[in-house]
Order: sequence, then structure tokens, then C-alpha cells
Amino acid sequence: MARGINKVILVGNLGDDPETKYTQSGMAVTIVRLATTSVRKDRDGNTQERTEWHRVKFFGKLGEIAGEYLRKGSQCYVEGSIRYDKFTGQDGQDRYITEIVADEMQMLGGRAGGGGGGEGYADRGERPQRSAPPRRDFAPRGGAPAAAAAAPQAGGGFTDDFADDDIPF
Repeated sequence: MARGINKVILVGNLGDDPETKYTQSGMAVTIVRLATTSVRKDRDGNTQERTEWHRVKFFGKLGEIAGEYLRKGSQCYVEGSIRYDKFTGQDGQDRYITEIVADEMQMLGGRAGGGGGGEGYADRGERPQRSAPPRRDFAPRGGAPAAAAAAPQAGGGFTDDFADDDIPF
């Protein structure tokens, strides 16, 4: 049995462009401000909106991806854990900060809005796909070359020797 669970899931929009810095060892650390808005109706039936701002940190490859692809206004899904830190300010007063350390991120929305293409990334060394997957030409069972198999028939239909086993999925 687990000792405890510290898991946060957020879907929101970036309030500013990401800020990426690098540690002395060269690891990327990207910080974003993410806004989440909840809507509810009060007793009188009026709609009430409440926006919460979250400080989200991405580390390593995930930090590089977030810094490169996210922009102000981008909508994204973030999964991670909550962390509370205490530090002493320049005035000697204790300061407290709450932040989300992201383990996974998925860009939502279309490219027109500055968001991503819906590609998901986790802190597992995954890289975004920049090109289409390689094209595969499949030959029919008769052993004819792929170019001949792709040539249209006189009737514009499929050949009779096309079997379900030739489907690539």
C-alpha cells in the first residue's frame, strides 16, 4: 500500500510565455503560469467564474519541449505533483511558494491559437514528431511491385486479390 499520493492534474491556459533557464549541469528548467477557471452558479442563478493561477515547473527534456512549443494563451494538460517551498526574502521575511512539478504535459488546441497539435509528452525522453511517419507501399499477394498495385484499375475499383491481411493496421 502506498504511503500517500501527491498528484495534480490541470487543464488551463498559459498567462505568459514560458521562461526557460538551464542549471550548471545543462538541464532545462522551464516555468509557466497556468490559469484554470471554474464556473458555477450561485443561489440567484448567476454564473460565477473563479480563476486560479498555478506556477508549473518542467525539468529536463520536458522543460525543453515546453519552452520551445508553449506560448502565451496556449492551452495544455499538465500532470504532476504539488510542492511547497519556504525561503527567506531579501528583507529577511520568510516567504512561501506553491508550485506544480510536471511529469507529463500535453498541448491542446490548434496551432492557430498558439497551442500545440495535441501531441503528448512525458518526462521519459520523448521528442516531438516533426515529420510524417514513413510512407509504406504494400504489394498485393500476387507479388506485383508496389507501384503496379497502386495503379488505378480501368473500372477505378479495387482488385479482387486484395485481402484483409494486406491492411497495415
